[in-house]
Amino acid sequence: MLMVTLGMTFAVSAQAAAGCKVAYSANQWPGGFTANVAVTNLGDPIDGWRLTWTFPSGQQVTSAWNATVTATGSAVTATNVGYNAALPTNGTASFGFNGSWTGTNTAPTTFALNGVTCTGGVGPTTAPPTTPPPTTPPPVGDPMAYVAAMQPGWNLGNTFDAVGADETAWGNPRVTEAQLDAIRAQGFNSIRIPVTWSNHHGPAPAYAIDAAWLNRVKEVVGWALDDGFYVMINLHHDSWQWINTMPTDRTNVLNRYNALWTQIAAAFKDASPRLHLESVNEPQFANSSGDAQNAQLLHELNTSFHRIVRASGGNNATRMLVLPTVYTQTDQARADELLATINQLNDRNLIATVHFYGYWPFSVNVAGGTRFDATTQKDLTDQFDRVYNTFVTRNIPVIVGEYGLLGFDRHTGTIQQGEKLKFFEFLGHYAKSRRLTTQLWDNGQHFDRTTFQWRDPELWAQIKSSWTTRSGTASSDQVYVPRTGSVTARSLTLNLNGTTFSGLRQGNTNLVQGTDYTISGSQLTLTANALTRLVGSRAYGVNATVHARFSTGVPWRIDVISYDPPVLSNATGSTTAFAVPTQFRGDQLATMEAKYADGSNAGPHNWTSFKEFDVAFSPDYTGNRTTLTEAFFAEVNAGSRVTLTFHFWSGATVTYHVTKSGSTVTGTTA
Repeated sequence: MLMVTLGMTFAVSAQAAAGCKVAYSANQWPGGFTANVAVTNLGDPIDGWRLTWTFPSGQQVTSAWNATVTATGSAVTATNVGYNAALPTNGTASFGFNGSWTGTNTAPTTFALNGVTCTGGVGPTTAPPTTPPPTTPPPVGDPMAYVAAMQPGWNLGNTFDAVGADETAWGNPRVTEAQLDAIRAQGFNSIRIPVTWSNHHGPAPAYAIDAAWLNRVKEVVGWALDDGFYVMINLHHDSWQWINTMPTDRTNVLNRYNALWTQIAAAFKDASPRLHLESVNEPQFANSSGDAQNAQLLHELNTSFHRIVRASGGNNATRMLVLPTVYTQTDQARADELLATINQLNDRNLIATVHFYGYWPFSVNVAGGTRFDATTQKDLTDQFDRVYNTFVTRNIPVIVGEYGLLGFDRHTGTIQQGEKLKFFEFLGHYAKSRRLTTQLWDNGQHFDRTTFQWRDPELWAQIKSSWTTRSGTASSDQVYVPRTGSVTARSLTLNLNGTTFSGLRQGNTNLVQGTDYTISGSQLTLTANALTRLVGSRAYGVNATVHARFSTGVPWRIDVISYDPPVLSNATGSTTAFAVPTQFRGDQLATMEAKYADGSNAGPHNWTSFKEFDVAFSPDYTGNRTTLTEAFFAEVNAGSRVTLTFHFWSGATVTYHVTKSGSTVTGTTA
């Protein structure tokens, strides 16, 4: 079991390492971070290792995996677990941990392996070994133009990738020609059709694919090609169902993988060149020894896939093939590993692919990541810049094969509307500037496959506009006006994004500059007189909507809302059914903090006081309550009073207290 422990003993080889190097990387958010460490033994083989370092800013490790981590003050020791104790010469062990920080999160710069200071420098992990290039490389085509023609793209998610009896197993309707026609009509030029094969083939050694399943996939691929789409198919959830066991079951996994691709390649060898094949979705490996082994195993899968498809003949001899990084991550080490594989294959008709779901605290709404702020934007630009610099500058095209926000897996309301609009506006713009083709992940939450309508037309309009132009946005899409007392002017900061501001409009009526609003630099101010008119009788909630218009792109909606601070009430319930009675009074919940009386963090993700939206808590505006989930109480100490602070989008904060006793929960306002 991977855990943080104290007082562990370990075995150290009598032959100490003569040299080592360490790669340390971290992804941080307010108060917390995740770090990945890869230590490479440059000296004689060792059996049992201990890596030590000192945190320069007093950071604390809260949990770890692939190593046992202990700390005394700022001094940290990581020791091997049973399966990664042996480090041969040039062997690498990788582990990771979550931590907390205050003030600054300065990375450590000095490490020692079994007491020997690592002087090899901090750099990427060892690249996969070279393999001979194909004897006759495919003719040189124009892969950059091919991938550019695929923009924009869409995923037929939770359909053929569903783990179950058929394509409807995860709740989506059976695919029809009309569905694909409707998606094509939205302006998409490519479609990714993820396919999971695990439940649709026979036993070893042939692993014969069910004829009905293969024919159904061929039918839908044919419809998509007839519609003019560029089409991608792959091995999808096979990645975590059985391919991930490759570190301990290499022969069986490779035999199964090769058998499937041999059959798939034969089935599609005469298909249009607009069909391209992806070796595997989000490749991952359980119980591997670390990054170096992960890279080697994926290299073996990718090169085996390449060999099988190319040898199958027909259009497969030159078909575009899509190769992922480990986990489809954009970390520089992962990109470098894939680059090495592509260079070794000596085949220009290859495409690199990664996935992008945003800065994690924002993507799921945890740790106070409620806004598309500078940190969230920099995470995006850093990731896109890495793949651009690694691949595109070398004329290797890149497909962002999935993009979106992870919170959407629950529902799209986990991220506030205006903040998600800013995210997608910038994503489309920056992907275009980096020459990346993007394919929207849609598991049914975006395009209704029965009515052929977008479930959120405003979000869809922003996504579509971002493919070709910038849109202006603002610091918020809401202006809150207290329901009682005098109405005063309210200001927002405009994000022009290279556009020019054209004016404000309510419906078909233009508001008057100087009377209804003023502009000073990037500050837009709605006057007290205009707001008094817009709020009308000042009923709770949205009283009026105006749109800021810009020289290009879609207008920016601004809701004018009347509110009073929300009011909470006492309640009792159980750990499986507890809700805080909440009079929202026009306001909307942004996030929730949870702390014990001593100031320490309560509930899940205890490295942060800010809990995950719709996982630990969930507002119910029509039911006038805020639910605290069973998952939240599962990680709350019994008998310890927890103070909750609810943060609302108006800026209001309201405190509440809960105490768990057995399965009973008591909630009070005081």
